[in-house]
Amino acid sequence: MSFIVDAEITHNRKVAEGCYNLTFRAPEITGSAQPGQFVHLRCGPTLDPLLRRPLGIQGVKREQELVQVLYQIVGKGTRLLTAFEPGGRVNVLGPLGRGFTLPAGARRAALIAGGLGIAPLCFLYEELAEQGIAVEVFHGVRSAGQVSAHDLIPDGRVLMASDDGSLGYHGSVVKMFEDHIGLETFDFFFATGPSPMLRALGKLAEQHNLPGQVSLEERMGCGIGACLCCNCRTKDKDEDGWRYSRVCADGPVFPVEEVVWP
Repeated sequence: MSFIVDAEITHNRKVAEGCYNLTFRAPEITGSAQPGQFVHLRCGPTLDPLLRRPLGIQGVKREQELVQVLYQIVGKGTRLLTAFEPGGRVNVLGPLGRGFTLPAGARRAALIAGGLGIAPLCFLYEELAEQGIAVEVFHGVRSAGQVSAHDLIPDGRVLMASDDGSLGYHGSVVKMFEDHIGLETFDFFFATGPSPMLRALGKLAEQHNLPGQVSLEERMGCGIGACLCCNCRTKDKDEDGWRYSRVCADGPVFPVEEVVWP
C-alpha cells in the first residue's frame, strides 16, 4: 500500500559534490517499505516543477520511523530539494514499485551498482545481513571524490571501480565483476545503475548462467503506472516475443533474464 504524506524533514546533508542525503519521518512508509522500492517527492510548495522526482529508498529506520534517500543535483527539481531544511516538510508518495526478492536457498549474493545506484542496495545490504546472507559489494563511479560504497556501507566487503582509475579498479564495475567471478562463486546478484551498465551485466549473466535481478532507471511521470511514460521491453512468457512493462509499477526490479535490452 502506498501513501501520500507531508513528512517532517530531519536531515538534508551534502555528502559529496552535488550529492545530498535527505532523511524524513514517515511512519506510514517505514511500516511497509522494502529494498528496491522508491518514493516520489514533490520538489517544492508550488506546481513548478509539476512532476515529482523518483528516488530509491536508501534506508529505513523503522523504530525511529525514518526514511533516507540519496539524490544528486541534475536539474531544477533536484536543485530545489537542496533548499529543504530540518523541521520543514516534504510531500512524499510511497513506497512505490516492486522491490528485490531473494530466492530460496541463496547463501552468497553480489550487489553491483553504478553511481548513485548504490543507494537502494544499501537498504538491501542491511536486510541480507540480517538474514545471514554473505554479501559482496561492487561499486563503480566516474572518479574519486564521488559518493562510494565505502562511505555508505563502512562495515561491508566492498570493491570499488572508477572510470579514470583514481579509485580502486581502473575500468567499469561490470568488467571488475567479470574478473572477480572466476575467483568467487555467487548464488545470485542484485544490480542498479545506468542502462548501459545493466545491459552489459545482463549479457555477462547470460554467459555465466548467473541468476539475478536488476533495477531499471527510466524517466517517470506519475510513478503509479498510469501515464505509461516509463515503459521498458520485457519477454512475454505466453508468446514468443516481448511486451511493454511499466518500470514504476511492474518494476523497477525485474529478473535479469526477462529484460529485453535495447
